Amino acid sequence: MTNDTLSQDPRRAEDSNPGFRDWIWMFTEIFGYRELLWQMLLRDIRLRYKQAVMGFFWALFIPVMVIVSGSVLKYVMATISGQPLNTEAFTNMAVKAMGWSLFLGILNNGANSLLGNINLITKIYFPRETILIAGMCVQMFDTFIGSTVLFVLLASIGAICWTLNLLWVPVLTLLLISLALAIGLFLSCAMVFYRDIKYLLSVFTSFGIFFTPVFFEVNQIGGTLGTVMMLNPAAPLLEGLRLVITRGHDLLTPLNDAAGNMCWHPAFLLYAALFAIFGLIFAWRFFHLKEKLYAEYI
Repeated sequence: MTNDTLSQDPRRAEDSNPGFRDWIWMFTEIFGYRELLWQMLLRDIRLRYKQAVMGFFWALFIPVMVIVSGSVLKYVMATISGQPLNTEAFTNMAVKAMGWSLFLGILNNGANSLLGNINLITKIYFPRETILIAGMCVQMFDTFIGSTVLFVLLASIGAICWTLNLLWVPVLTLLLISLALAIGLFLSCAMVFYRDIKYLLSVFTSFGIFFTPVFFEVNQIGGTLGTVMMLNPAAPLLEGLRLVITRGHDLLTPLNDAAGNMCWHPAFLLYAALFAIFGLIFAWRFFHLKEKLYAEYI
């Protein structure tokens, strides 16, 4: 029996017609391989922290680097403009840096998941989505550690607005995870057939932060450019996290700053939610349909 034969699902031939039953199969198949998913998760966590000098401090490394680099940028801009820095600017940046690190971590892990597990994919069959889900869970584990530290720090300096609007945080986080997983699914599939995708991903991970409101707020740009910036589906989710955590704002209510520039509109949230949900559905379906070709092309 060849590797290609082993890498295909023997039960897939029973029903080749796409439709509702295929969606049910996609869910039940992952549930059936839950033990494999758990073992992959444990493996990835061990590999990440095994013999690591910094240990769990690696979970704080990327958010801290984003905050430090953003602080340098803000300091330079404040020095040039002659305006003083304030604690709120650093608090806003810290919240969005944590969300950005979660998004970027899931996207990177997902995009490189298939090429990083060639030996498994070419030898045995299992739902390939489990590799991406395991990587997603590892990144969520890291983000949980970092978010706990950040939460304690912000609470100690009184930077958190304790309102019921904090209930938006898990909703926004789930949408951010869905968006990152959707892009990761699509890119991981594309990278199997077009290897130069990894170079484009490298460019995005290096410069994407400058097209996303992490170092700044959208209202600071204002006008048409600020609205265009919110077309990035990750932007409304990061801005939403900032508003509900540091300002206690209800995301169903529009918000303008003192100069009349729009800070927030519920349409931003609707746009990001639709992009994340339908993007995940489309990407998962696309990934699933191309699954039988991975062992051949990888």
